[in-house]
Amino acid sequence: MQPITMIQFFHWYYPNDQSLWNHLEKEIPHLVEKGINAVWLPPAYKGASGGFSVGYDCYDLFDIGEFDQKGSIPTKYGHREEYLRAVKACREAGISVLADAVFNHKAGADELEKFTVRKVNPTNRNEFISDSFDIEAWTKFTFPGRKGKYSSFIWDHRCFSGIDWAQDLNEGGIFSIQNEYGDAWEDLVEDELGNYDYLMNADIEFRNPAVREELKYWGKWYMETTGVNGFRLDAVKHITPGFIKEWAEYMQQLAHDQLLIVAEYWNIHDVEPLIRYIEATDRKLQLFDAPLHQRFFLASSMGNKFDLRTIFDNSLLQQMPDRAITLVDNHDTQPLQELESPVQAWFKPLAYALILLRKDGIPCVFYPALYDAHYTDKGTDGNDYEIWLSRVPELDILLPIRSRLARGEQVDYFDHPNCVGWIRKGEPADSRNGLAVLLSNGAEGFKYMELGEAHAGEIMIDALGKSGEKITLNEKGGADFHCAAGSVSVWIPAALAQDFKPGS
Repeated sequence: MQPITMIQFFHWYYPNDQSLWNHLEKEIPHLVEKGINAVWLPPAYKGASGGFSVGYDCYDLFDIGEFDQKGSIPTKYGHREEYLRAVKACREAGISVLADAVFNHKAGADELEKFTVRKVNPTNRNEFISDSFDIEAWTKFTFPGRKGKYSSFIWDHRCFSGIDWAQDLNEGGIFSIQNEYGDAWEDLVEDELGNYDYLMNADIEFRNPAVREELKYWGKWYMETTGVNGFRLDAVKHITPGFIKEWAEYMQQLAHDQLLIVAEYWNIHDVEPLIRYIEATDRKLQLFDAPLHQRFFLASSMGNKFDLRTIFDNSLLQQMPDRAITLVDNHDTQPLQELESPVQAWFKPLAYALILLRKDGIPCVFYPALYDAHYTDKGTDGNDYEIWLSRVPELDILLPIRSRLARGEQVDYFDHPNCVGWIRKGEPADSRNGLAVLLSNGAEGFKYMELGEAHAGEIMIDALGKSGEKITLNEKGGADFHCAAGSVSVWIPAALAQDFKPGS
């Protein structure tokens, strides 16, 4: 059975030219060739900034490029028909499609409402810094361009627990909406900022049963309308796990096959909250391994001062491998974004080898690593920057090797701070599909590793071409394997070399 290999098929600065859905459809043969069989797509519905919206300023979940709303009919990525066609083509090619679901907040309301709030200390959201008072704020969503098609549900201030702008006062801040569900925020699994329920815009109130039912209705409508067979849930760190569990269970009951539901819980420093969230949702989710991304970022920044034996420490992959979605970078960590922490280019081949060629975790490749990216934006200092993100050419080899050779028992050789490796012994029915991986963040390295007696006498070569020599395995299937300084080598049977060349 082919392992799951996912791609995040967008980045934050993908052009505003309504081309992504058509681009995806054209790239399907290339993705299949590389062994990619799951694709995470950006929010396909209308955002508050219309055709310029990346999608996370969610406005109308039912408008997937069909209605004239927020100054545009198509979204940044294209029209409804193009999206549906691309999803259908992916499914027919054996590629699962994950839709991005933004449930934490809504933006771009259509009407003002007057209601009661209390202002909150932004560094301790459990502390009120005012008495109750009334404000006018943008909290009523009527979706006049859609005119009730697909859903007649109207969102108003009773559907939200917080807002960040008082229109009548011309004042920003965090305002807790005082409603029938109380003045406290919803329960979460950690106490960052006291309670990090509130993130941005109009914060959705999941204690309102009508809200929960509408979001479940949307999930059913979306899956039946588009044919997607998975979801990526945005910003669940700020959403009570009780609702996410309820929604995931409901969606799984509707699905014919097992749904892949991946959630973003971004905590780079501590894996324990991720584990608590997974348990609180009854293991209905996979989570992106944010702490592992941070380890990659640190390793790339520290060079040979980073101890590679610790690369998986404090990661979800280490603690709960069956729930981990591993990644190198994503749209939030790319340069000039709020969580900017890009893995340096020299380390990306090493990091991708670490998530693609090992037995645990579901790896997610970032779009620029396969297609590159070029964009301009302002930095936090107010200056203009031009960014080039180069593709990772080693992926042309690493991806198909994952799909076809990375099989069988894994044995680790993590016994040196600057040079580590592992072997995959292959499946008993086909011993030729084993491999050996060695990487170094310092000087040129070598390490004795054994693939097992089934590989005795086999000739191995470095599929990445970093080392030109050939290695003959001894009677135990062992040898000294080599890698260049600051590099990675992937040793495979020489008899298969022609199958793993760029374009093969």
